[in-house]
Amino acid sequence: MKPTMEILTKLRENSKKQKEEIFTKLFRYLLRSDIYFVAYQHLYSNKGADTKGINDDTADGFSEESISKIIESLRKETYQPKPVRRIYIKKSNGKMRPLGLPTFTDKIVQEVIRMILEAIYEPIFSEYSHGFRQGRSCHTALAQLKHEFIGTSWFVEGDIKGCFDNINHNVLIKIINKKIKDARMVKLIQKFLKAGYIEDWNYHNTYSGCPQGGILSPILANIYLNELDQFIEKMKKSFDKRTPYKTTPEYTAIQQKRRNISRKISRREQGEERSLLIEEYKNLTKKMYQIPAKLCDDKKIKYIRYADDFLIAVNGNRKDCEWIKSQLTDFIYKDLKMELSQEKTLITYSSNYARFLGYDVRVRRNQQIKPWKNAKQRTMNHTVELLIPYHDKIEKFLFQKGVVTQRKDTEKMEPCK
Repeated sequence: MKPTMEILTKLRENSKKQKEEIFTKLFRYLLRSDIYFVAYQHLYSNKGADTKGINDDTADGFSEESISKIIESLRKETYQPKPVRRIYIKKSNGKMRPLGLPTFTDKIVQEVIRMILEAIYEPIFSEYSHGFRQGRSCHTALAQLKHEFIGTSWFVEGDIKGCFDNINHNVLIKIINKKIKDARMVKLIQKFLKAGYIEDWNYHNTYSGCPQGGILSPILANIYLNELDQFIEKMKKSFDKRTPYKTTPEYTAIQQKRRNISRKISRREQGEERSLLIEEYKNLTKKMYQIPAKLCDDKKIKYIRYADDFLIAVNGNRKDCEWIKSQLTDFIYKDLKMELSQEKTLITYSSNYARFLGYDVRVRRNQQIKPWKNAKQRTMNHTVELLIPYHDKIEKFLFQKGVVTQRKDTEKMEPCK
């Protein structure tokens, strides 16, 4: 019998070659014992392997007999995930985030489902999605942003209210059904979504959301938000309008004057008249470097997403940004059954700072001239700058580590003695 991991590799290749392919008969891979050993290897090295859920089921008590019992219950369709144990962890802003802790048996089954879903969905996920994906991270998101957001005019900062807690189960299953036509597989995923949670010894039903802490939650969230990625991609195709490179009339006029003066200088001999022409040429050059060279009349959207945190760069005007925000609001409300926060979804001119993944992002407006490729150019102009927020991060760090203290009767800091 061919190893299950080889089959999953083949599924991934098929998904990559044929983006619209529908997958069936996936549940049978859950009835193969070899995939559970691979899942166990993935989980055992994790720090949370010994963390208890609602019972004493941990990685240490797991065995081949446990795998046989899981497979038998799945075959009979009697497998029932247990509720997760809910705890709260403190966020950097002081608020508390709920975290669900499944039993180890449920973690194993979730990991197997995750591997199957990853083989199918990973090849079709957007190249602009970086959260919870192998080989991608915050660093890859920021690197792509720094490379692709060059010269943008506006930012639209996306914020979905309580994204993970408000994932609509019916919408999620509908999205999965578009790609996976296997009733038993989909039914098992539904069981995990509806398993509920235990908090303060009381059981609570789960009517929406993917509990953070579960093995399945990240990929289910990406499957859900991939619909947003595809919507923005469609919006980009209709919005983008490329125009030929044209210089501004002011820049063109100065260029022509410089050419005329250059010809005059070449005809003059050394003397006062030639010196005055050289001085005029230099002044025109300085002026030329202070005005925009390119006529920015093209339209363009760029997009980056990490989990539920996304940033859109817009080449256009503020009305274009308002239209994009309106389109996002309607799509997220009608299709994803969520709400885009109108207060936190900000429209920011790109020379001002927008916030993404804890960094302040802006596009420089720097007229400094530097040598570049046997010429002189404004090498820093329109490039992307990433800064660590001073008040939120640096200042807070200095106080926490005791590097500085607050001066009395002033807002200034002073070094600790």
